[in-house]
Amino acid sequence: MPRTQQEPWRRLAIQQSGLLTRRQLAEVGVDRWAVAHHIKAERWQEVASDVIATTTGELTDRQRRWAAVLHGGDGAVLSGIAALEEAGLQRWARPDIEVLIPYASSLPRSRPGVIYRRTTRNLALLRQRGVDLPRLKTEPSALLFAARERSERSAVGLLAAVNQQHLTSPALLLECLSDLAPLRRAKTMRVVLEEIAGGAQSLGEIDIKRMCSKHRIAAPRRQVRRRDSGGRQRFTDCEWVLAGGRALILEVDGSFHMDAEQWEDDLARQRGLSAPDRLIVRCTTRELRDQPELVARDLIALGVPRTVLSK
Repeated sequence: MPRTQQEPWRRLAIQQSGLLTRRQLAEVGVDRWAVAHHIKAERWQEVASDVIATTTGELTDRQRRWAAVLHGGDGAVLSGIAALEEAGLQRWARPDIEVLIPYASSLPRSRPGVIYRRTTRNLALLRQRGVDLPRLKTEPSALLFAARERSERSAVGLLAAVNQQHLTSPALLLECLSDLAPLRRAKTMRVVLEEIAGGAQSLGEIDIKRMCSKHRIAAPRRQVRRRDSGGRQRFTDCEWVLAGGRALILEVDGSFHMDAEQWEDDLARQRGLSAPDRLIVRCTTRELRDQPELVARDLIALGVPRTVLSK
């Protein structure tokens, strides 16, 4: 095939991470016999009945997303965690790719690892502009995922994560929440977003705030800057000033702290931050989630200040 005939599909393939539909190929002059020849010669591969990869070997994550959207047909957009990962979300990987398609469209043939959902929502209005791979904006992606997620805690954690990673803001999410009404868990999500707007960035911080409110513990200072014994700058999770001026520091450990190397790093961090005027205690995110009353009891016993009931 002359080079001049190859250039149109090459340009489009570059834009779409090497993935093209059979219809797109036909529109630029590559007929089905030419496609079959490339596949037989093992230069290309069929990744879906209507989607061709102009590369060989295992698809990258981005190619898998392109294949899922292209197979979804006109108007299909990436949604859920895959769309958020395109926006920059980290540490929230999910095995399945979620794609939304207009309700008037027929569901495409199922593909392993891809979930297709029909929706009556106006996808054109919700679509992110200025990007090559069609996807929802960050706000509807996060809120629709949180509404469908089986675990309410995971739903809340995702909303905290997109804010903590500076992908959006509570104000934009609250505005979108109103636009998407009615939406499952809307009341819970509104409360959480208002808490985040009030200063809580992570799920652990939200749990701390709720524990303090329920058990009448004074709100702690968060992310206090301190120097350890080696002169390194550290930030503590929560701090209270006890009677007499001594500081009580609460460090909250997530599930990743179970790693042996991370555990040793945390022990070294605690040693470095320890001082005669500082008391350091620890708890886990699981305790804050499942047994906040026990954490509160221990903090109260250690002398953390209490809030005063209004008359």
